[in-house]
Amino acid sequence: MNRNRLEPLGVPHAEYDFGAAYARGAERSEPTVFDRWLLEQFRKRLAGSRVKALLWDEPDAKPAEGQAIVQFCDRGAFWQVLLNPALHFGDLYSAGRIEIGGDVLTVVDEAYRYLAKYEAQSRWLNKSRLTAPSVSESRRNIHHHYDIGNEFYRLWLDREALQYTCAYYAEPDMTIEQAQQAKMHHVCRKLRLAPGERVAEAGGGWGGFALFMAKNYGVKVRSFNISHEQIVYSREWAQRENLAHLVEFVEDDFRNLDGSYDAFVSIGMLEHVGAGNYEELGDLMRRVIGREGRGLVHSIGRDRPEPLNAWIAKRIFPGAYPPTLREMMDLFEHSRLSILDVENIRLHYAQTLHAWLDRYEQNVDAVRAMFDEAFVRAWRLYLAGSLMAFVHGKLQLFQVLFAPSAANNVPQTRAHVYTRVE
Repeated sequence: MNRNRLEPLGVPHAEYDFGAAYARGAERSEPTVFDRWLLEQFRKRLAGSRVKALLWDEPDAKPAEGQAIVQFCDRGAFWQVLLNPALHFGDLYSAGRIEIGGDVLTVVDEAYRYLAKYEAQSRWLNKSRLTAPSVSESRRNIHHHYDIGNEFYRLWLDREALQYTCAYYAEPDMTIEQAQQAKMHHVCRKLRLAPGERVAEAGGGWGGFALFMAKNYGVKVRSFNISHEQIVYSREWAQRENLAHLVEFVEDDFRNLDGSYDAFVSIGMLEHVGAGNYEELGDLMRRVIGREGRGLVHSIGRDRPEPLNAWIAKRIFPGAYPPTLREMMDLFEHSRLSILDVENIRLHYAQTLHAWLDRYEQNVDAVRAMFDEAFVRAWRLYLAGSLMAFVHGKLQLFQVLFAPSAANNVPQTRAHVYTRVE
């Protein structure tokens, strides 16, 4: 087995063997009359779509210009997708029992158009759960996604700060590196960071933002993260940059954050906290920033409550939940925190994901060498699906700036946010 795959992480083989169970027992006998009738009904539902559905007896079909083909390679795959596409499509595609001809983005784009068309009929199914993962559950969920190898993420994230969160395209033709730098400046300006201040960070990723704040704004940062792989990387990076005296990377859960700080920041962590833990996090934020501090939470969200896609929740992001703005209010109302600014940068995330997907495909052979073809397909579908979720407004990206309710040192305009830092 390839050393980069699973062994150094101690992860059960099945956890990352995408679609293994789906690869067995494929029935490829001649399609029956009933199979063809079902396909015809399926095609009628897709009327006007750029995607054509085929059974397994047309292996040489090619998509027309601007179109795509979804081919079911056996009867079991076809029936499972008809019964529960949200759960089964990803594993069946990963296992090679569904083939896509043409651009996977076209397929996902049309899937979201289809969902929008029939959304009103299924709205009663979209019920969220008030999740409150424990510390041990949070560790397990973070380990599943983030501890699969730093080298994997280095293949397709920006090469300067390793930001696995939404970039900010202040200029539309920015590279992903430039846009991530712009995102970090954007957040720092919102927080009005000043030299010598202390900043608490919850969920620090590979440490790029903490180091950026210290290097560019002269602040001292204490960054909490429960991903061991990321903490090790962050500490080594701080040493290389001679910034270890300004940035402390703590391998611990955010719930154990203590001390007093001028600012609190969380970029891309709230999705993993669980709505049942929001009041606890809100109390923590209020406590650490005191009477005159400020904070910012940057999180994927939704316009209305919905559970995460079943396949992504099972294979990619267990325990994750993108909240609505109303649900996010549990962070602030209970803890006497005032919201100063809310910005939705949804389309910036779509552009970010496009850059990630392009770079992923450029390095797909390296990904295949680290893992296998099923992993390659699973992450291609995850990135493409996420991109289209932002394009179609199924996901949002909220930045919420806040301060204690009685803090009077808040700016009266937003001019400081748009003062460019060269």
